Amino acid sequence: MPQLRQDDTVPVFDLVGVGFGPSNLALAIAVHERADAAAPPVRALFLERQAAFGWHRGMLIEDATMQVSFLKDLVTMRDPTSSFSFLCYLHERGRLIDFVNHKSLFPLRVEFHDYLEWAALRVRHMVRYGQDVTAVRPVVTDGVVDAYDVEVRDAAGARGVVRTRNVVLASGLRPALPPGIAASQRIWHSRDLLTNVDTLAGTDPSRFVVVGAGQSAAEVTAFLHERFPSAEVCGVLSRYGYSPADDSPFANRIFDPLAVDDYFEASTQVKSMLLGYHANTNYSVVDTDLIEALYKRVYREKVLGAPRLRLLNVSRLTAAEELAGRVAVTVESMLTGARTVLDADVLVCATGYAPADPFPLLGELAGRCHHDERGRAVVERDYRVRTDAGVRAGIYLQGGTEHTHGISSSLLSNTATRAAEILESVCGRRHAAPALSGSGRAASYA
Repeated sequence: MPQLRQDDTVPVFDLVGVGFGPSNLALAIAVHERADAAAPPVRALFLERQAAFGWHRGMLIEDATMQVSFLKDLVTMRDPTSSFSFLCYLHERGRLIDFVNHKSLFPLRVEFHDYLEWAALRVRHMVRYGQDVTAVRPVVTDGVVDAYDVEVRDAAGARGVVRTRNVVLASGLRPALPPGIAASQRIWHSRDLLTNVDTLAGTDPSRFVVVGAGQSAAEVTAFLHERFPSAEVCGVLSRYGYSPADDSPFANRIFDPLAVDDYFEASTQVKSMLLGYHANTNYSVVDTDLIEALYKRVYREKVLGAPRLRLLNVSRLTAAEELAGRVAVTVESMLTGARTVLDADVLVCATGYAPADPFPLLGELAGRCHHDERGRAVVERDYRVRTDAGVRAGIYLQGGTEHTHGISSSLLSNTATRAAEILESVCGRRHAAPALSGSGRAASYA
């Protein structure tokens, strides 16, 4: 256990957020706005590995739009009067009237990213960028874990420790590649599209292969088809074609805050049914407008006798080998078993993401967290991980709670509400917590 150095004075925070994407940004705003209210202030700090705020920068295609209403921004569902709303951002940018005249609920993705950066800049006093969290260790007083020491390392390798009563883990998603496929100079995950595509400047690519059937795959396919007018773009998908997202009003109720209550209280069987029924609101689905645009391109090229956009449907990627600046991509028909090897300049895998596992950071603490029969964290309604009775300090998850809280557990739809619930939980438990031994001192591992 850490020993205190009495000459190092630092604050003991009420909460420390690990990661600073939209989820913890919404939490930071909620903390910031609480400071303007009559309630006691909350001491919070957020630690982010990146050097500056950034959210899916590699997919900020200039004409791509959000799949969620601007009203589901960082704050509106929690407090419609907040000055951090997307409408306030538009007003400050001088585009409010133009946006209203646009008659759309869905802003450009680059615009929404600018909104997130605008909001992050306003709470920058609560964030330390360039900080890689390497471990979360328990601080024990009289046999009870009443705080955590969060160990960090900056870009220069310097190490530090921050002490907190609660830790909020929002470590985001990790890109998922097909089995046996590794990213390389010519094999990309879709998240790196715009970062990597510039490496092709001055070249004349002849063929791209895009694997995937969801929104990102369709966007990447459309982007490459436009960006490289002499290249063939081959989309590989296991379906007959791209499936439309169900964004109808009743289906969208699965994203309502009250739906989280319903899902949390439901039996395991009902949870599974709900995820199955409404998977087409979020997973491996594409906006109808984009589907129609891609179909029109395929048909137009067929009429003109110059097919450049090819969709290899009911097919799957079985291998990819990079040789001499090219990629040999093996595609297998799921109907006949026939295999085709495509000689490509680049293979793009738009194959989604997997939740980052937060438990390696927790070390010995992970063994004091409760898990279900499938090894998943048992998470309370307030997003607090259930722990042994001897752990009084809180561990909260922003993401990785789909099994307990439903589809919207890591999505923007409930970001504002989720942040409010976590902050309310932290504040509600704070009044019952005893004073920390050595409060106001920094921990050191000498």
